[in-house]
Amino acid sequence: MQLVAAACKLLDVKPEVVLRQFGEYFFDFCKRSGYDHMLRTLGGNLFEFIENLDALHSYLALSYKEMNAPSFRAERNGDGTMFLHYYSDRRGLCQIVPGIIEAVAKDFFNSEITMEIVNQIEELERTGKKEHVVFLVTQKPTFSNVMCSNKLSQTPPCLPKGPRRNAMHWNPNKEMFTSIIGKLLRGFEPVYPKNLCIDLKTFCNAFPFHIVFDKELMVRQAGVNVQKIVPGLQTMSIHLDQYFSIVHPEVTFTISSIRKFINSHFVLQTRRDMMPEAWRDRPMLELRGQMLWMESLQCMLYQASPLLRSLHELEERSMHISDIAPHDVTRDLILLNQQRLAEMELSNQLERKKEELRHLSQHLEEERTKTENLLYAMLPKHVANQLKEGKRVEAGEFKECTILFSDVVTFTNICSECEPIQIVNMLNSMYLKFDRLTTVHTVYKVETIGDAYMVVGGVPIPVSSHAERVANFALGMVIAAREVINPITGGPIQIRVGVHSGPVLAGVVGEKMPRYCLFGDTVNTASRMESHGLPNKIHLSPSVYLVLKDKGFMIQERGEIDVKGKGRMSTYFLEGNLTATEHEIMGRSVKEADSGRASVQSARDCNTEAALYRPGKQGSPVCLPLNY
Repeated sequence: MQLVAAACKLLDVKPEVVLRQFGEYFFDFCKRSGYDHMLRTLGGNLFEFIENLDALHSYLALSYKEMNAPSFRAERNGDGTMFLHYYSDRRGLCQIVPGIIEAVAKDFFNSEITMEIVNQIEELERTGKKEHVVFLVTQKPTFSNVMCSNKLSQTPPCLPKGPRRNAMHWNPNKEMFTSIIGKLLRGFEPVYPKNLCIDLKTFCNAFPFHIVFDKELMVRQAGVNVQKIVPGLQTMSIHLDQYFSIVHPEVTFTISSIRKFINSHFVLQTRRDMMPEAWRDRPMLELRGQMLWMESLQCMLYQASPLLRSLHELEERSMHISDIAPHDVTRDLILLNQQRLAEMELSNQLERKKEELRHLSQHLEEERTKTENLLYAMLPKHVANQLKEGKRVEAGEFKECTILFSDVVTFTNICSECEPIQIVNMLNSMYLKFDRLTTVHTVYKVETIGDAYMVVGGVPIPVSSHAERVANFALGMVIAAREVINPITGGPIQIRVGVHSGPVLAGVVGEKMPRYCLFGDTVNTASRMESHGLPNKIHLSPSVYLVLKDKGFMIQERGEIDVKGKGRMSTYFLEGNLTATEHEIMGRSVKEADSGRASVQSARDCNTEAALYRPGKQGSPVCLPLNY
């Protein structure tokens, strides 16, 4: 209403103008929203359309649970006009109705009508006050109206005027005769028999759930099955509201209220305190049907059926299909709904199986990922993929690579004096740190044997920076080893590192536990560099020195030494990297760098003469003290 008031202020028009315009738009909106066909089939004329609006709202309420629709009732007048009764819980919106109904008359029935309010009151019902507005609906005179005298409640076209003839000799064409007779029957009032040609027992058996009651709600007649379920109805002097309550529509149980909403579907529910003892623990019976006012008898006929949706609801009330009349579509609805429920259950089972399969598939994918990660930890990824596909992995020659070996100083003595579990814990702590560094510097871990650790750069994926990567990895190994405790001394362990560059042959050996192995003299030389090295030193061969000497690394010449199987060799010690900080070498974040770990402290203890700064970059370079 605030929106309407704002529109009226802006447009300088009255509220009823805005509401009527909204009514016209709402009708067009409903048609465009998919309700056009449903609305067109409500009735053959405007009177029938209005009479069935409540039934449409009852159907829509099944989908829109919170829907609180108004109610409509039409009354014919002798002069061709009609009264439209409008009931609503929402006051002030009645002017929407003329907008809707006039649009319906024009679009569906090609009629021009006018609507004016002749009465407007508030009535107290069960849910509170309802606005009751009465509209006078008048059809505007048009040329077709004058020619055909078409009333609001007439649907067929008018017959052409002419002299009256005997129906049998009017036209020899049988088809035309049948067509005209059909139009005549649809255009005139139906013919009723003088006497009702059905006896009382047959009627009560044919409509087993009907109830007839008078203005005082006294039961005058009831179907056989509703008597069987509610035995109190066999006493014809009882009042209907003693045994039933109105569930829908929410109105008081009086004849006047029922007649106001007579176009609605009425749902009555039995009262628990008036039911037989056997029904006390069962769900109450609900009847759904229509009210028909019989003016000549001054009585109301309630023609209803049990409101049941499934066989389960039928069994809960100890009822059977035979209790429902054969002509009643409730039988078909229950059976069809039971079939639908069975299909839904099957669909739900399929959905549950589908969900289980999805979880299993997800779990399988997780396990597959774990398996692949484990496989990729043992073999290079492209090699592992070839083996998974059943392909043979051919050995490959790499002309340039850098190999590193490391071992723990005095490892034999440590093993002889410690428990096996202490050795396992020490090696596990060390290898976890080394493994992380392989990811930081993108080098390939070949294998570990005891305390020996072997990595290679440039294999299995050739890269030109293989020597720099392995050199940085070696610097990180020495730093990381300071954090591994010697179980005998309680201090940091000491490691020896040897590095050599050269060509190798790489391939997969074995089928039971396939391994990616390196072969060639380069492997032997790298191993000799490690075995002839010194504690906490990175021992370089001449080939590695030639690659690293101009790459910003601090290298100290060791001189010529005797190398087993190689003779005299000039070797070197790698002391640090002048172009990278310790935190970069270790792959640590700034927060980790400030966490007070031992490696940071060791970096501060670097020999100040060897600690050179890289221009334009904060932090000290990685440097290994010249004397340990």
